[in-house]
Amino acid sequence: MTASPAEQARVLASGVAELHPRDGLAERLAAATSEGRPLRVKLGIDPSSSHLTLGHAVVLRKLAQFQRLGHTVVLIIGNFTGLVGDPSGRSQTRRLQTEAEVAEHARTYLEQVARVLDVDAAEVRWNAEWLAPMTFAEVARLAAHVTVANLLERDDFRTRYAAGQPISLVEFLYPLMQGMDSVAIRADVELGGTDQTFNLHVGRDLQRAHGQPGQVVLTMPLLRGTDGVQKMSKSLDNGIYLDEPPQVQYGKLMRIPDQVVPEYLRLTTDLDPAEVETLASQAAGGGAVARDVKRRLAREVVALYHGPEAARAAEAAFDAGVRQRAGVSADAGSATPLAIPPSAVRDGTVWVVALLAEAGLVGSRGEARRLVDQGAVRLDGKPVDSVEQSWPPAELDGRLLTVGRRSPLRLQASQGPPPP
Repeated sequence: MTASPAEQARVLASGVAELHPRDGLAERLAAATSEGRPLRVKLGIDPSSSHLTLGHAVVLRKLAQFQRLGHTVVLIIGNFTGLVGDPSGRSQTRRLQTEAEVAEHARTYLEQVARVLDVDAAEVRWNAEWLAPMTFAEVARLAAHVTVANLLERDDFRTRYAAGQPISLVEFLYPLMQGMDSVAIRADVELGGTDQTFNLHVGRDLQRAHGQPGQVVLTMPLLRGTDGVQKMSKSLDNGIYLDEPPQVQYGKLMRIPDQVVPEYLRLTTDLDPAEVETLASQAAGGGAVARDVKRRLAREVVALYHGPEAARAAEAAFDAGVRQRAGVSADAGSATPLAIPPSAVRDGTVWVVALLAEAGLVGSRGEARRLVDQGAVRLDGKPVDSVEQSWPPAELDGRLLTVGRRSPLRLQASQGPPPP
């Protein structure tokens, strides 16, 4: 670590929503420096879906700052807590997942996280390691550290309780399980979104109950989704995903409401803070200037996850789609190519729902079905009329696929064998 503890604290506190204790990070950095060790900085992610969003990346990017300063990033994959599901910010009880669902969702997580930070240099842990062996007596002793009154201080629990909506005991136990993760890996700092504040403080309390120094709580602002209203979430179909093709990311960013452009500039780009504020002021004026700011935002974000060349190609594809919708012809030769993912091929055919989902054109297979039912999925300009539609890969080669109002994509059949 080359920067002084004070300079590190200044950089790491930038853009943070909450830091508790206020001077805790600076103190912990100074203590770690005197001890000649890096901080252990924790982030837990439950595999609740197969995709990570730009909202997840807000916290991941802060975690990457710690890593670049020489600290140990501890990524906890919630293969145990994922069976329960984090109730934070939810207005109703979450459906419990199966082990198979959790395993499938976890499969691509680290690959997506690697787009933001160095996974090979991180410590990756799976929380079933310490949570699964716990006995009922140990769970009961753990639960003794938190009262029902404490739990009902959480906004989401309090709201649901007041409205007479059910809250399962499993949901009450979730913050304790997340807190035990901090105890198990002896976290110095835990990161999360502002909807995780209560859980992170429970972890701090449990550490002190186990004779450890309480972790520093660091939360980041929540990113609103493409609807411009609610937190970005797969379940709300308002997400922009890290593993989506560049042209899809670009198109979604161009369609976000103008009022959220400033927060996207601040939370999703690497632009200098002074330039961000200048661009945000320009966007507030609306019109063509706001559109140009949004184009800059889209280029910056796509370049982060796919590279500058892909960002330029995505912008060109978006412009081609705009021209086509305005009546200017576009043919297969000018459309952005999209290779048919081998995972979308089963028994020698490509199912339309699998194609959309596996290519990252939608957030879920449910969303794919809805778009097909709405006539929003077109092949060579003609709507795909059934969610059961499938084709041999060779029949799709070179044809134009259009999803919603996005630019057409020229399909390319894979030359490799389909997966077994």
